[in-house]
Amino acid sequence: MNEFKNSILTLIADTSSNLPPDVRKAIQKAQQRETEGSRSALALETIATNIDMACDAVGPICQDTGMPTFFIHTPVGANQIEMKRWIREAVAESTKSGKLRSNSVDSLTGKNSGDNLGAGTPVMHWEQWENQDEIEVKLLLKGGGCENKNIQYSLPMELEHLGKAGRNLDGIRKCILHAVWQAQGHGCAIGAVGVCIGGDRTSGYEHAKMQLFRTLDDVNPNPELASLEQYIMEHANDLKIGTMGFGGNATLIGCKIGVQNRLPASFFVSVAYDCWAFRRQGVILDAKTGAVKRWLYKEDAPVITMGKSREIPLTGKEIALTTPLTEEKVRSLKVGDVVLISGRMYTGRDAIHAHLMHNDPPVDLQGQILYHCGPVSIKQDGKWRITAAGPTTSSREEPYQADIIRKFGLRAVVGKGGMGAKTLAALKQHGAVYLNAIGGAAQYYAQCITSVDGVDLEQFGLPEAMWHLTVKNFPAIVTMDANGNSLHAEIEALSAKELSLFSQSVY
Repeated sequence: MNEFKNSILTLIADTSSNLPPDVRKAIQKAQQRETEGSRSALALETIATNIDMACDAVGPICQDTGMPTFFIHTPVGANQIEMKRWIREAVAESTKSGKLRSNSVDSLTGKNSGDNLGAGTPVMHWEQWENQDEIEVKLLLKGGGCENKNIQYSLPMELEHLGKAGRNLDGIRKCILHAVWQAQGHGCAIGAVGVCIGGDRTSGYEHAKMQLFRTLDDVNPNPELASLEQYIMEHANDLKIGTMGFGGNATLIGCKIGVQNRLPASFFVSVAYDCWAFRRQGVILDAKTGAVKRWLYKEDAPVITMGKSREIPLTGKEIALTTPLTEEKVRSLKVGDVVLISGRMYTGRDAIHAHLMHNDPPVDLQGQILYHCGPVSIKQDGKWRITAAGPTTSSREEPYQADIIRKFGLRAVVGKGGMGAKTLAALKQHGAVYLNAIGGAAQYYAQCITSVDGVDLEQFGLPEAMWHLTVKNFPAIVTMDANGNSLHAEIEALSAKELSLFSQSVY
């Protein structure tokens, strides 16, 4: 088994940086659905370019590499204790090399372990099989943004905009459509859902995640479930949520449904939402040497090229922003404007926002931009380098954002998924805007960073620290302006109307 650890290192690197062919094909189909020149088309082209850049650089497609989750089948008598140790070593080494972001945080102290090792991390599911010659290892890297949009329904129940959902296929249909709707742009649409009908609270979620290991173009062997999957794929796009929640013709790239027996008193429908950065891969290893014999989600054909170029298409109508920003400049921006940011930008996630509620910032934020981002960072020769730097979901900062804008004079916030009414009111009152970057486009945005000028509050862990970045032509879209307009509220309301059209039974 001298090759086992190296095989796991290779598996982690490939899963983090290289989307499988079925996912690439599904994203290409989504691109074909969108209207050229639309916000969603621009977002998809950025996504496509980012996929190519990540593959070329063998760097994380998205900076949030999630909680590494392994599903392992071993022969009877295999030494799982040794394999567990090697997997942990491979995870720690992959974190140090920047293939994974340090994401393991002590839930009581808030301390980041720095190596993705800790109580319960990485996640490993073990099962024996009768094959004595081979080991199967599957890996899922599912980021926190889409993990937060997982949802579980207990039927019967009333669903917003859909009415009663009973304990039947029609109730299940409503649950899945509602799950797609509630994700909006927070889970980095275009997305995919794994669904489990039945089970209990825990087994249902696990079985739902297992559905994400099916290829997006397979056919469910259960005719009823195959029909339901097809229905969802045909109609989820009718919600018009679009990429990043910008509105558009493509919202879902996959729906995979499984079923388990349940207790008489319980009827759960568990939905695992995954983003467009659908990172899952698997290998078959030689049971004696641990070497890779074959890959599970690859084809003999070369990797599909996704983007038209290494640059996003510009129209010439983009608005250049250079920090620090003036109130006059910010108030001239309106929803839908595409901006190109140059100058200084500071990162700030959950820990930074909580800290700023009771402490002064380590830098002057007057007129500045706060970027909701937890980058992947590597220190080489005494200097920091950012290797992946896409936006995180902004809604988590809603309890803090209005106060921080008011207290410190921020002029712009960059993130993904939008924010709520309290932040929108603060933007209008104080003259600030919310700028939506493209979720998951971590390699593309890392290329916009020309220098890392410093870092503060490292005690919160590197993803949660405040990074001082200089950027050039960093693209984003104004989705909440200083005049009280919110694209996110608009799309949520419009998609709710579309969702209500599916309230009538079809089964």
